[in-house]
Amino acid sequence: MIRPSVTSFAIMVIAIFSSTACGNPWKAGAAKVKITPEKLMWMSGYGSRTSPAEGTLIDLWAKALVLEDPTGRRAALVTLDLVGIHRDLSLVVRDALTEKYGLQRSQVAIACSHTHCGPVVGHNLMAMYLLDDTQRSLVEEYSVGLERKLVELVGEAIDNLAPCQISWGNGQATFAVNRRNNKEPDVPKLRDEGRLVGPVDHDVPVLAFRDNEGRLTAVVFGYACHATVMSFMQWSGDYPGFAQLNLEEVHPGAVALFWAGCGGDQNPLPRREVTHAKEYGRQLADAVERTLAGVMTPLAGELTTVYAEVDLPFDRLPSGEELQLHSTSANRFEAQRATLLLAQLNAGHPLSPTYPYPVQLWRLGPDLLFVTLGGEVVVDYALRLKTELGRERTWVAAYTNDVMAYIPSRRVLAEGGYEGGGAMVYYGLPTIWAPEVESLIVEQVHSHVEAVGADSNTTR
Repeated sequence: MIRPSVTSFAIMVIAIFSSTACGNPWKAGAAKVKITPEKLMWMSGYGSRTSPAEGTLIDLWAKALVLEDPTGRRAALVTLDLVGIHRDLSLVVRDALTEKYGLQRSQVAIACSHTHCGPVVGHNLMAMYLLDDTQRSLVEEYSVGLERKLVELVGEAIDNLAPCQISWGNGQATFAVNRRNNKEPDVPKLRDEGRLVGPVDHDVPVLAFRDNEGRLTAVVFGYACHATVMSFMQWSGDYPGFAQLNLEEVHPGAVALFWAGCGGDQNPLPRREVTHAKEYGRQLADAVERTLAGVMTPLAGELTTVYAEVDLPFDRLPSGEELQLHSTSANRFEAQRATLLLAQLNAGHPLSPTYPYPVQLWRLGPDLLFVTLGGEVVVDYALRLKTELGRERTWVAAYTNDVMAYIPSRRVLAEGGYEGGGAMVYYGLPTIWAPEVESLIVEQVHSHVEAVGADSNTTR
């Protein structure tokens, strides 16, 4: 691991002193709780699995960071070592946080790392699994327990609120590869030859929290890449889990929180070996350490949060007759989706032509914009928003508040393939998205930027 030098520590102390001198009484509190299932239940992420988990490689964690600006305005970031959560679970948790702690929806972001070695949770990806009664009961038991743990976790983070110095910056890690444009077996050779192609986002945003003695108490960081190094039968946070472990080892007592960026079409390659997961975790942690050891921007000003749900339109919905036909398909995933949708129709609930898609924005101080989007968002969104809003100051998290499906750009939707529409079947959604989804999401982000008083034309 890269450790801060004496020179970089001096720079850090100067930044802290400057921030203090300007009067910046921000507060933060962090907490974490283990969420590794106590029982060997079904794993999420891969439909090819045919049995429950067999053990644990590294534990899964839920972590919370609560911010409080000088005016007393708060926001809570919750990070989960899970493939995703569904809207239902997200609403239960956020409504409970509103009732218990007064945190409105705009003030809470629940971000998933998208590890494919976590448990099935709630209704997320339910069309992918054929669970027996025992496994369905375990999923329900785990989900209810998770809801309770998350509410308590945020409460613990609130109890831990203390004055701190906050700074931000951006690092780089290059192991993410565009999986639509590079064949997996060819990646090592293409990388050696400098011939990898396709859009990527190798930025590593870093938000650091230090006490008045300069000790790191928490660090939030992100990266746009699937957490799919491993596909075995053990619980694991994959490379994000190892990255967090590395950082917490180097900084005893600190809490490291990871959020997944717009990596819907990005893979960590090569993969399928634990050594790769550890190596990518080390590379990511080193990128964070280099940023921490450099000159970071002190956070001043105030916190502003906004949230909205966009009615994201589907393409043409299937008829009941079409669903009846699909329910007899030899493709078990297609049959399972059709069966679920038919049950909805038979219960008197018509298929909705839209989905309530969450778009959230936190403005941290005068410059930093933290955008959170639901679903498995492809990299085009982050690249576009960074171009339009300013690369350094714009951070875009996906897999947040609801992981309902892949979210393709207009380009990827037109190209088709897995991210363009093929994966919709596993999420149980009735059809592909309509062509205007990208413009609707980006328009909502820009509306949020205007609402928080930030300049949309910043290009620095």
